[in-house]
Amino acid sequence: MQTPPVCNYEGSDYQTSFWEKGGRDYEDGCEAVALKRLLPAAGSRLLELGAGAGRNTSRYSGYAQVTLLDFSRTQLEQAKARLGTGERYRYIAADIYRLPFVKGLFDGATMIRTLHHMAEPALALAQVRRVLEPEATFILEYANKRNLKSILRYLLGRQKWSPYTREAVEYIPLNFDFHPAAIRDWMDGAGFILERALTVSHFRVSFLKKTLPVRLLVAVDALLQPTGGLFQLTPSVFLRARALKTGVKAPQGAFFACPACAAPLDDTPPLIHCPACEKQYPVIDDIYDFRLNPPAEDD
Repeated sequence: MQTPPVCNYEGSDYQTSFWEKGGRDYEDGCEAVALKRLLPAAGSRLLELGAGAGRNTSRYSGYAQVTLLDFSRTQLEQAKARLGTGERYRYIAADIYRLPFVKGLFDGATMIRTLHHMAEPALALAQVRRVLEPEATFILEYANKRNLKSILRYLLGRQKWSPYTREAVEYIPLNFDFHPAAIRDWMDGAGFILERALTVSHFRVSFLKKTLPVRLLVAVDALLQPTGGLFQLTPSVFLRARALKTGVKAPQGAFFACPACAAPLDDTPPLIHCPACEKQYPVIDDIYDFRLNPPAEDD
């Protein structure tokens, strides 16, 4: 399988520049409300896909263990500095298209602000389903192509692409907006049953964010989020889905699988060796590196 292109945040100060200093308190607050509504009260193993610097990780307090996965090692280093080490957290540098885990390992997964970087979203969602046990919970956020702003711009002739068609819109390289119907089709094809939809960030407008208190905007957004079950017109949509009953649950003690050949791997830091294809994966400062094509040192 030829791996699709990957959006790489290696060396980025995204957490600081975008979230902490970028005026995103409103969006962060809205997402916290959505996650609280959708997350199960408790669970065993959660896979956080596109974890970045761990902005959302503390919100998964109901899970006994959280595995943070990101393609960027430097993002995981920031997450580790924020969260610390120990049995509760694992830090994995890997490609979502080649997840380094055995089948049916996790009983929960989240993918927040990550799918919009996927050139092959259906393939990514199929990989997520593969590593989830039957009836596991999956919470997905996606960037909505058919939002109110894009509809108005299209009707006023200020935007060429239609928000009503199903194809994805790549507005800058490896940044995509998706149509809700396409998302539903991909989720169904991957083996998920949709349980709930929430519309999030109804007031993502600079003027409103600058003039109205964040608490007020978040509170009103929280009141409107349940309308996602009827229609989706916001730039961000959260879904809770359940994996189908089919599939397998990982054997006791199994965890890693080779991303190149899928053979089970023993957890033997500082170096993980695949007995089947002879590939080796380093573990440095508690971060497992399963990237088949890691970026150069100076990238």
